[in-house]
Amino acid sequence: MIKPALLLATLLTCLPAHAYEGAELLADCQAADALYQGEKNSAPQHAIRSTRCIAYISGIADGYAIGHHLAKSVGVGLGAFCLPDDSEIQRRLVGAVLRHLERLPNSALSQGQPGPLVAGALAKAFPCTE
Repeated sequence: MIKPALLLATLLTCLPAHAYEGAELLADCQAADALYQGEKNSAPQHAIRSTRCIAYISGIADGYAIGHHLAKSVGVGLGAFCLPDDSEIQRRLVGAVLRHLERLPNSALSQGQPGPLVAGALAKAFPCTE
């Protein structure tokens, strides 16, 4: 009887954990933007940070594209954002997210999960025209 009670107490006292926060995403995207601007930095951490930003944004964009495709297959359009077919799309995605994050107050960066922040940035930067 004590084990179920201990498990229940543990579950009730656990706070939600966020592995990635808005402030981290901002710093990572600043590193990615510097990379795109041609700034040289040989620190391994700089490369890791820029790669994490690019991969995170790409993952959200790809996830949305999959969701949009699946929704269309059942006759529903999501229309939150429409990404252009562009050879510079990665750079544009990072730029759009970085501009959005830099405009936010620190409280929004520390309290907000990065996924909705990225989605909001992409919706502002790449609205659907349909």
